[in-house]
Amino acid sequence: MDTIAVVNKNVAYGVLAACGAQTLVGASAAVSVLLVNYPVLGGQALRYAVATLIFLMIARAQGIVLVKLDRRDVLRLMLLSATGLVGFNVCILLALRYTQPTTLGTVIGCTPIVLALATPLLEGQRPGLRLVGAAVLVSLGAAIAQGFGGGDPIGFLLAAGALAGGVLFSLLAVPLLPKLGALRLSMYVCGAAVPMLLLAGILADGSGVVRMPTVQELLALAYLSLLLSALAFLLWYSAIVRLGADRAGLFTGLVPVAAAGASMALGTGRPSGAQLVGMALVVFGVLVGLGAKSASRPEGAHGDLRRAARAGPMR
Repeated sequence: MDTIAVVNKNVAYGVLAACGAQTLVGASAAVSVLLVNYPVLGGQALRYAVATLIFLMIARAQGIVLVKLDRRDVLRLMLLSATGLVGFNVCILLALRYTQPTTLGTVIGCTPIVLALATPLLEGQRPGLRLVGAAVLVSLGAAIAQGFGGGDPIGFLLAAGALAGGVLFSLLAVPLLPKLGALRLSMYVCGAAVPMLLLAGILADGSGVVRMPTVQELLALAYLSLLLSALAFLLWYSAIVRLGADRAGLFTGLVPVAAAGASMALGTGRPSGAQLVGMALVVFGVLVGLGAKSASRPEGAHGDLRRAARAGPMR
């Protein structure tokens, strides 16, 4: 009974963490509008630099020391940062030049399906029919909620690159979490992204890679740094620790739901009938998938993931 209670509590914390992370991601769409005139890559570099400093302060306050990484860990960490943060942002930036935002969102919305298939395959297991089916429902609901859109082949290819980056942000974290924990991993990933983004920004914008932000831009950058980067990263990696990457991936379908909710809260939009149907489908898919077995949950292939949670929030 004690074991069942611990597992149920673990899952409950994971659900709350995943919901919180993806709600912050979805709500950030309304905030990001304030940064349309700010250098994108330079702004991302500032955002992750501030988040890294926040993680350092939290680690010091909690007495969490830095962990020495071996060569394999460093390579995996650099790949995670290069694909899950830098590559993801660059692909989104370029994709929007060739395709509609709804198309980009629909492609990225396939993340639950990819994670439901890839996570067990990487563990040498068969994908679970129930989890894959739930992921299809979530992705379909997300597409209905935000619209399917259109675009040219280049746009779809770049959107697929953003999808790959989003998936790798979770998959590459799984083997690192037992050693680093959610807090250290978030700090290392953000810190590694800063020089990459600055270099990409210099190549793209030259000396205009950063500039003094306006008051509105400063507030938007503060939100993205404090809530979207620092808090959302911690919550997301804590969710992976407790749910597994495949089950946690279902909650990425909440992004359009949260975006619609943020628009309603700000008075900039009201959900249509199609959006309400899509939202209901997302919620139903998540509920169905939570009852499935995860290929990378703490009590599964990575049993020591339970200890990884101690370095993050929701302890």
